Amino acid sequence: MTPTPHAPAAPAYLQIEDVVKEFDGYKAVNHVSLEITKGEIFALLGSSGCGKTTLLRMLAGFETPTSGRIVLNGQDLAGMPPYERPINMMFQSYALFPHLTVWDNIAFGLKRDGLPRDQIAERVETMLKLVQLGKYARRKPHQLSGGQQQRVALARSLAKRPQLMLLDEPLGALDKKLREETQIELVNIIEEVGVTCVMVTHDQEEAMTMASRIAVMSEGRILQVGPPGEIYETPATRFVADFIGNVNLMDGVVSADEPDHVVIDCADCRHYVGHGITGTKGMAVGVALRPEKIQLTREAPGDEFNRARGKVKDIAYFGSFTVYHLALPSGAVLKVSRSNVQRHRDHELTWGDDVWAHWSRSAHVVLTQ
Repeated sequence: MTPTPHAPAAPAYLQIEDVVKEFDGYKAVNHVSLEITKGEIFALLGSSGCGKTTLLRMLAGFETPTSGRIVLNGQDLAGMPPYERPINMMFQSYALFPHLTVWDNIAFGLKRDGLPRDQIAERVETMLKLVQLGKYARRKPHQLSGGQQQRVALARSLAKRPQLMLLDEPLGALDKKLREETQIELVNIIEEVGVTCVMVTHDQEEAMTMASRIAVMSEGRILQVGPPGEIYETPATRFVADFIGNVNLMDGVVSADEPDHVVIDCADCRHYVGHGITGTKGMAVGVALRPEKIQLTREAPGDEFNRARGKVKDIAYFGSFTVYHLALPSGAVLKVSRSNVQRHRDHELTWGDDVWAHWSRSAHVVLTQ
C-alpha cells in the first residue's frame, strides 16, 4: 500500500537547507536541500555509505552539520541537543529494555518526562490499543515475536507525541514475509496518528510501499525526489533507473530529433520514442526499458522500431512472474518479465528458442545523464 501523496503546494514542515557534513575532509552529506510536508512519510533511499543515515542522525541531533540549516515547524534545530528536540527515533534493533514489560517499555519516556501517573496510564493504554498489543502488556520483549517487538518500539516512540518521527531501517530485522505484512501495518499506524515521518532504508520495495515520497541518494547527494511511481516510471539518471527495480540500460545515439518523437540507434535495435527530448541529433544518450514492459513473440512484429531478436539464454521462475534473459546479437542480454496469469501456457518458451522482443513507443525513458 502506497500512502496517498501529499499536495506539493503544502507548506514545508521540515526544511533541510543546503546541509553539508564533512568527516576529515570527506563530504558524507553534500549540499542536501529537502522540504517535507506535515504528516508525510518520506524515505531516504540509497545503498550503504550514500549519506542517508548521516542525514538522519543530523535530524536527531546525534551529528552536527558542518554547514547548512535544519528547521522543524519554524524552529531552527542548530545547537539543540537530542533530548530537547521534539523528535523520536526508532532504531533497527528496537532497543527495548529486556527487563521491562511491554507496558513499562512504552511508559519509560513518559516517566522520564515527569508526566502524571494517570496521563501515563491513559497514553500507554492508547498506544497498546493502537498497535493491537493490549493482551501482551505484561510480557517481556523476549516473549514477543520480531513483528510484535517492532510494534512495541513504535508505540514507545509515538507515546511522547513527537513532532517528527525518524525510522532507521525500521523493518531490517524481520524476515521477508513478516516485513511485507508489517510495512502496511506500520504505515496505517503512522497515518492514523498523523505524525510526520522520515525513514532511512536501502530496501527499494520498503520505500516504494511505505513512503509518499522518496529521495534517492548517492555519494552524499540527492539525485531525484518524487512519489514512488514517478521515481520508477520516470528516472532522472542512469543510477536511479538502475537502483530502482530491474531495468535494461542501452547506450545509443539520437538519429532523429523531432518535437513529437525521437529515434535512437542502439547496437541491437532502433528505438522510436513517442515524445521529444531536450537534445540534438548525434547526441549520445541512454535508454531505460523495464523488463515488464516488453512482450515476447516467436514471429517478427510489423514495426521496424522497438524490437530486437534474441535467443533465450536463461529462465528464472519467481512464481507470479518469469524472467527471460535473451542473448542479443551484440552479446548484450535483454531481461524480459512475463506475468504467470495462467497455470499452464501452451507453446511455452524454453532455453535456446529464437524469439522477438518488442515494446510500445511509450515504454522507454531517454536518459541524458
